[in-house]
Amino acid sequence: MKKISLKLKLTLLYTFFMALLTCASLAILFSLSNREVLSSTQSKLENRVQESVEYIELRNGEIRIDSDFYSVARDVYLSLYDSDMYFMYGRVPHGFGQQPELADGEMRTIRDGNREWYVYDMSYRLSDDQTVYVRGITSITDAEESFTVTVRFALVLLPLMVLATAVIGYRFTRRTLAPVRKITDTVQKIRADADLSRRIGFADADPGKGKERDEIYVLGNTFDEMLEELENVFRREQQFTSDASHELRTPVSVILAQCDAMLAEDSTFTEEQRSQISLIRRKAKGMSDMISQLLFLSRADQGRQPLHKEWLNVSELTEMISEEQQMLADTDGRGIHVETEISPEIWAEVDETFYIRMLVNLISNALRYSRENGIVKVTLEEKEEMFTVSVHDHGIGIAPDVLPHIWERFYQADTARTEDSHAGLGLSMVKWIAEAHGGSVKAESTEGAGSTFSCSIPTGK
Repeated sequence: MKKISLKLKLTLLYTFFMALLTCASLAILFSLSNREVLSSTQSKLENRVQESVEYIELRNGEIRIDSDFYSVARDVYLSLYDSDMYFMYGRVPHGFGQQPELADGEMRTIRDGNREWYVYDMSYRLSDDQTVYVRGITSITDAEESFTVTVRFALVLLPLMVLATAVIGYRFTRRTLAPVRKITDTVQKIRADADLSRRIGFADADPGKGKERDEIYVLGNTFDEMLEELENVFRREQQFTSDASHELRTPVSVILAQCDAMLAEDSTFTEEQRSQISLIRRKAKGMSDMISQLLFLSRADQGRQPLHKEWLNVSELTEMISEEQQMLADTDGRGIHVETEISPEIWAEVDETFYIRMLVNLISNALRYSRENGIVKVTLEEKEEMFTVSVHDHGIGIAPDVLPHIWERFYQADTARTEDSHAGLGLSMVKWIAEAHGGSVKAESTEGAGSTFSCSIPTGK
């Protein structure tokens, strides 16, 4: 299951709390508004009834009603009664069929079927001996329905508000986390190409604003400073390796030359002395090979190991290298046979010297770790403008926990080494050569059954 990104998590959290806060606010607002609507309806009813007395007057003992008394203002219906509950003037709303008793100054709620009404009566003294009652009636149901429309409208707007909140929250979160994404991308690129010269570059993007930035920008700048220190340390290590290798080449060469000179003399040394000199020469030769590999990798790390690609017949070159390695295997006397399965006429643009060194390392490793009278198989095939050369042996194999580390420099595992120990730089060179050609390496192994090393390189067509 795909993990939810931090941006989406923060957006969902922000949207959830904003929606929760909005819903709670609307619920409180609607609850208060409903009471306010009913209170406002009562107030309008009272004011309308109180104002209506201006439309009533007594002329020559006869009651006169102004035409405004009959108008329905503020949804209030007015009617005039005498003290005996006799209807005199005015209007009664449609649907109101009851005739409640007069109650001066009392706000009453009357239910008539499915509708509710507010009824408010007020007495008005026209003369010393004549009193009339003004009744105002307004619909509670209509007022509530009007408020219900507002509620429904708000509920329609609520999803739009939530959506707008989510979009705004996502954009805000993405903008806030953009520096984190830049840090992550930079780290991934550094891991991919091992280029410690890369920088996040927050300070370069906004010069002079470092003090105004937040903690993420401080983290990015701190990370850049750490990369700067690591790059300097790595450069010093590379320079030390290169300098030390150069300094060691001369004395080792002298040792080899002196050993060869001493071994060339026939009668000066005894057999035991000649054996000891041969041992010194063999160890010095191992040191010379290791120094050569260190110089190669040092130049590669510093970008001073250029490729000189040529358009070559890789099939013929691979066959030739395999035959040379077979001759070396024959001189070893362990009875190991090198078999080949090479597709003909595979042409590619490669550096001949580096390709030979890569394949020689793989085959020599396979010969070294194979059992006596074993078979080392070299295969070459082309597929989709890539050619793959593989070397398979039936040797001691590599343990699963060791396999991921075999490409590391100087890495050695006792279960995968013979008595003639090596520095552990050969596979690192193989990996660099394949990747320098734009290819990749792969290793498969079963402990006790053998290993297969493969290098895939573009043909460059």
